[in-house]
Amino acid sequence: MTRDSHADRGDADRDGVEPDDVDPDVAASARRLVGGSGWRNPSAKARTEGLSRREFMKESGLASLAAAGVGSTAGCFGGGGGGDGPPTAEIGYLPITDAAPLLAGYANDHFADHDVDAAEPTLFRGWSDLAEAFLAGEVNVAHFLMPMTVWMRYGNQLDANAKVVAWDHTDGSALTVQPDVESWDDLGGGTVAVPFWYSIHNVILQMGLREHGLTPRTGSSADGVADDEVNLVVTPPPDMPAALNNGSIEGYIVAEPFNAIGELEADGKILRFTGDVWREHACCVVVMREELVEAQPEWTTDVMSGLVDAQRYLRENRSEAAQLLSSAGSGLLPQGPEPIDRALTHYDEHEPYLESGAIQNTEWESDRIGFYPFPYRSYTEELVRRMRETRVEGEDAFLDDLTPAEVADDLVAYDPVRTALEEAGGPPAFDISEDDGYERQETIRF
Repeated sequence: MTRDSHADRGDADRDGVEPDDVDPDVAASARRLVGGSGWRNPSAKARTEGLSRREFMKESGLASLAAAGVGSTAGCFGGGGGGDGPPTAEIGYLPITDAAPLLAGYANDHFADHDVDAAEPTLFRGWSDLAEAFLAGEVNVAHFLMPMTVWMRYGNQLDANAKVVAWDHTDGSALTVQPDVESWDDLGGGTVAVPFWYSIHNVILQMGLREHGLTPRTGSSADGVADDEVNLVVTPPPDMPAALNNGSIEGYIVAEPFNAIGELEADGKILRFTGDVWREHACCVVVMREELVEAQPEWTTDVMSGLVDAQRYLRENRSEAAQLLSSAGSGLLPQGPEPIDRALTHYDEHEPYLESGAIQNTEWESDRIGFYPFPYRSYTEELVRRMRETRVEGEDAFLDDLTPAEVADDLVAYDPVRTALEEAGGPPAFDISEDDGYERQETIRF
């Protein structure tokens, strides 16, 4: 099912006016969380600059976070459980292959195999909408960008209580560019789109720009960007291939299958796979509210067992999974089988990627997208360090107060997924040695 974002708001919200019972401070915090610090009343913006209906409905609905009980435990357990029984897994997701384990867990009955009652997952069109639903308790299992979880837990006033319970996948993203872009240097003076400021995409992109002597800019237009600068803009993933095709951006960095779509439909090419820069990095992670994890430990472990089984299925049945999840199968992903299959299978056996330099670290033996559920502490710690070097729009001073080791302890719940993984055969079930299954050193190489 697809969520019609804010389509049922009342007249007050549609006019950009907050409901009378909404604390203005809480509403402002809600907007900062899902809309960024640059949020303005959509009515005011419409009068001065114009505003599409889509923008208006999205932005004017943000105040509903406060009215929906954000920051409380209301509704966070989801529906269907009743009393002290296990809840129904209400899954929220974006239409990207990062969500494949959650979707396959439902479509292939992996959750049901572990006695988890899972409702049909709900599709959201953007991170803001999914964050709102998660905070309001409308979904209780969701995938979020790993850097976004750091921001949700520590960088806002809403007491999000987001808890990472597993990795949803590894790698699965790329920098897709215009056909005449031959190197990072060619991006100078141009614009590159990112899906969200707090994303591994933005982190790795800015690492690459700095590596090649380029300075990332945020909050500016493409006009006046110097040759040694690159303008960064946040763009919804489904809009990126069209923006590349019409020449309004030089490239975009995002999750699959939008890189595959860029190759197939927008005359784009892969400049670099992110997994060939940061080895087997997490992009999206599975998140629950902390209250739910603590109140329902057995249920949480059962959900993790379903997730582990789904990831094993995806690793072993990639083309079959592409058909299952696509518009020709379950319809949980709106894309057809071809781009999804390309995103799941099309990698190091294809010479053009090796010849172009999109893949340089062949000894890593990675996949275009990989699946392993255990959230390595070392990754969380290194991510926090890298986030401090990454430019974003809005207030990011909270990062200076974070200790990487403390974040790794506080943000992530390790026991449920480790228990589920051990019951499935441990790391060797994912072709990972026991010695490397729960601890590793991060590898970043340009």
